[in-house]
Amino acid sequence: MIDEERIPVVAAAGQTLERDEIVSTEDLVERASRAALDEAAALASRIGRVSVVSTIFSPSVANGATDVSRRLGIAPDVTEVTTAGGNTPQWLVTRAAEDIAAGRLGATLIAGAESTRSARAAGAQQGLIQRKDDDAGDADPIVGASQDGMLSAAEIQVRLFLPAQVYPLFESALAARDGRSFGEQRGFLGTLMAPFARVAASHPYAWFRDPVSPGDIATPSESNRITAEPYTKRMNAFPNVDLGAALVVCSLAEARRAGIADGAVFVWSGADTAEVLAPTARPNLAASPAIAAAGARALGAAGINIDDIDHFDFYSCFPSAVQLGAEAIGLALDDRRGLTVTGGLPYFGGPGNNYPTHSIATIVSVLREQPGKALITGLGGFVTKHAVGIYGSEPPPDGFRRGDTRGDQKCIDEAGLDVALSDADGEATVEASTVVYGAGGRVESVPVIATLDDGRRVAALASGGDLEQFKGVSLVGARIRVGGSPPSFRVEELAPGAEAGLRRHGASSPGREGGG
Repeated sequence: MIDEERIPVVAAAGQTLERDEIVSTEDLVERASRAALDEAAALASRIGRVSVVSTIFSPSVANGATDVSRRLGIAPDVTEVTTAGGNTPQWLVTRAAEDIAAGRLGATLIAGAESTRSARAAGAQQGLIQRKDDDAGDADPIVGASQDGMLSAAEIQVRLFLPAQVYPLFESALAARDGRSFGEQRGFLGTLMAPFARVAASHPYAWFRDPVSPGDIATPSESNRITAEPYTKRMNAFPNVDLGAALVVCSLAEARRAGIADGAVFVWSGADTAEVLAPTARPNLAASPAIAAAGARALGAAGINIDDIDHFDFYSCFPSAVQLGAEAIGLALDDRRGLTVTGGLPYFGGPGNNYPTHSIATIVSVLREQPGKALITGLGGFVTKHAVGIYGSEPPPDGFRRGDTRGDQKCIDEAGLDVALSDADGEATVEASTVVYGAGGRVESVPVIATLDDGRRVAALASGGDLEQFKGVSLVGARIRVGGSPPSFRVEELAPGAEAGLRRHGASSPGREGGG
């Protein structure tokens, strides 16, 4: 006999988009939450916990969960906000499902938003920070995995702070693995990401509703400049949006009492992991054992395999995240089932940490229309923190199960490499590289992650000379000489193909001045 009090479901979901009015993050959280509760009005008084996903691009109050509860006129026992990370929405659902299965929770509201368009229109400066309103009152408790260590001193000392500069490093490792130059990889990525844009074009809450072709995505132009090799602007998450989403997660019994059980989507399983925290210390920059572990444990807990999944939504802040996620799960990039139901952060829009809340809300709509099973991934940091969830239109035969990744996590943590800092001195082989461009198209920096001959990793910047000679050139596989504090490098021996790339740009081989 199934105990419906302990079967977790997503009973209702709401999304909102604002293109014209100036709104606050809290306005959007309220709108999305009301849209969800409009589906589940009888559940409003039964909400025991309200969780609000933290913002990263737009101002938000420190007591966002208390604020939305007051606006909605509900009185949950617990109000909380999360740490930063695009893994947090799925993590919240997994935790809620586990609590419901254990009898500790009846119903919860999970919501989030970003009001970046409004903030910028009102004159606020966009940045990768979570800004708080000092007049908001007492702050809500913060839950979720710590952000500590996601950037180590190795990345910080060479100014690798921004996702738009770190994710291209992973892309360079993927391109080199598959034998592609930056230009060739850009064409490949246009084909990879065009289906995301097509999905977004038909999504009612997507920011961009015009489909774009592979060429539109991959071809550099005045409106689609190269930001950091090999990425064009249309391959980057687009944060300048006003978007919000909310979910009501409860027991099947609560949904039945509210009269909405017929539209409920079942939470089958979930699992969470983290990569080796510092990108420089990861053994393989073209793979994610953490996503592989979370995916395998979530599928195993659900008692199914990848062939049983009908719908997917992979976190997609940058193309490297898509590739790493799909490959780790064991899915071909051209799988006929597709890689997204939402449209991806460059095309649907990139509302910070809250994109997976939109993914889950969209999965709910999809499974109501097309019964089956779905898998979504959430990702935080620099391919750092991961959450995988499995959903179904029917209840799981053995109830909700959380995948146990503790053994996997121990192995991942122990695999981290030693990293050299100011003591980096000697020859090394480049594992990942990019070329960062300013708005005018000039080269601003050439960062690399390399392995010293003594086995330690190092992050370094090209030193001195004319950085323009590196335009379009991947240094993966090159031999370099590293030295100085912070570490800089000069090229000793180019990788196959890189010399030709330099000649195409009318430059000589990189000079030997500076560094070491």
